Amino acid sequence: MNLLALETSTRHISVALWRDGELTERAEVLANGGSERLLPWVRQLLTAADLQITDLDGIAFGAGPGGFTGLRLACGVAQGLAFGLDLPVVGVSSLAALALASYQRGTEHLFACLDARMNEVYCAAYLMRDGTLESVMSELVSPPQQIGLPPGQDWIGCGDGFASYPELLATRLAAVRPDCWPTAAAVAQLAAPRFARGEGIDASLAHPLYVRDKVALTTAERLARGGAK
Repeated sequence: MNLLALETSTRHISVALWRDGELTERAEVLANGGSERLLPWVRQLLTAADLQITDLDGIAFGAGPGGFTGLRLACGVAQGLAFGLDLPVVGVSSLAALALASYQRGTEHLFACLDARMNEVYCAAYLMRDGTLESVMSELVSPPQQIGLPPGQDWIGCGDGFASYPELLATRLAAVRPDCWPTAAAVAQLAAPRFARGEGIDASLAHPLYVRDKVALTTAERLARGGAK
């Protein structure tokens, strides 16, 4: 099975090619945009694998949560390619991709957290067991001081939410990996079994997972949350 995966929910943008379990990836950290990188990277990955774009069996994308522009970019490119090729698509939680990208070994309880700006964070909790990532707490957005962990003391924090708010849950975390990001390779790994189960959907049904439906705060709301971030 040949799958293309896109992840642009953060400033760490990436494209990956899954070829029967073998992964190749192109990635770059860009403060703004990145739309001009995606399609050239797609061509590079396919050429290096000696594949044509018509050899693809599906397209996956990081659905979010994350930056609004980035989420629309990944979804839009995935839809455009899938429409043209008549391929199914799968949207993958960017927080799940972050958790998988940060995973190191054994059984791990992973608390994925991304800076959502506006003095909030996106977060979700997962258990990696026997090579499978299981959701423990669904995606949510919240001021960092209101975040709580599921039961247990062996949680590992991952994501730039812990770089922006280093005090976040510090007393209840076994370790922190603040320099981890969602990756297209992780998106492809999570999407592959879903495609194998026939869970791919029509491109017209694909949509971002925003979690938060508000892109700006009033001055009073910013001050109430502790600043103008």
